[in-house]
Amino acid sequence: MRKPSPAFGSGVGLALAAAVAFGVTTPVIARCGVSALTTAAALYAGAFVAALVLRLVTKPAGGAVERRHVGRLVVAGVVGAALAPTLLAWGLSRTGAVTGSLLLCGEPIFTALIAWRVFGEPTGRRFVAALLLMIVASVLLVAGPVHLAGGLGLLALVAATLCWAVDNTVSRGLGEQDPLTLVQMKGLIGAVLTAVLALLTHATLPTTRALLALLACGAIGYGLSLRLYLEAQRRIGAGRTGSVFAVAPFIGAGLAYALGERAPVLRSLGAAVLFGIAVYLHLTEKHHHRHRHEPLDHEHPHTHDDGHHDHVHTLQVAGTHSHPHHHEAKVHDHDHAPDLHHHHRH
Repeated sequence: MRKPSPAFGSGVGLALAAAVAFGVTTPVIARCGVSALTTAAALYAGAFVAALVLRLVTKPAGGAVERRHVGRLVVAGVVGAALAPTLLAWGLSRTGAVTGSLLLCGEPIFTALIAWRVFGEPTGRRFVAALLLMIVASVLLVAGPVHLAGGLGLLALVAATLCWAVDNTVSRGLGEQDPLTLVQMKGLIGAVLTAVLALLTHATLPTTRALLALLACGAIGYGLSLRLYLEAQRRIGAGRTGSVFAVAPFIGAGLAYALGERAPVLRSLGAAVLFGIAVYLHLTEKHHHRHRHEPLDHEHPHTHDDGHHDHVHTLQVAGTHSHPHHHEAKVHDHDHAPDLHHHHRH
């Protein structure tokens, strides 16, 4: 039985880096005190600019975006880059940074459920246990009395995580396209849409300091982080990427606490422990069976040591590289994650 692909370890590392980049921005966003639509516009404007800058120093890492991809991009842009950050900013203004950050743990729950039900990603006993632990942890976070504004803020944050889970699901179908191009286009859609709505509703304009902070948060937490997230999802699937990304809320909550915000300590620590165990269970779940790969032509970054890329180059190539290539039909048995080459249903 073949060992798991090296892409699995690198995928986990990329998802963790994406989580850190996203997590540190949440308490900063909460402290800016800017209207929800203006915040969303600035965040994804920052993501768009970051993608433009990264494009100057990096080559495309996948196929080009074509007309058939436009529908998915529009849905991801509207739901993930316009609606979700607007709900996030509105919710944070009513719940506080610590509680708000921790509630973002709902995203991996929804992502895992959608990956299971929509894409048929494999589920075992560890997956079920991890999902139950995540749900219990989320209940811990919202336990206790809340006033009306706080309750509406909690609902807004849960809705934001559901929107991002839908975004993750839709983006999974763009796994072979260049991630940086996707970030550019998604950022542009989100920034333009929310900026227009902000102008139409006469939303409050941010101070220069707040605007620069939000643009920086967008560049790091919504541009760089999304680029890393998409690459991780390509390597280890939507469900596992979402589980690793579950550490992001705790990074945000920890930073918010360090900046002076307070929240119920015991509930927060209990939820953190449960989420940590859940992530461990999901990542260590083994999955292997005899499966068939149909003939396939596509383009994405790959190496020649993963058991799936055995095509020959005229000139010797080492390490990760990207080009259009062909896969012959193959039947084999090995540990695998639901990556680009293992989309089969179970």
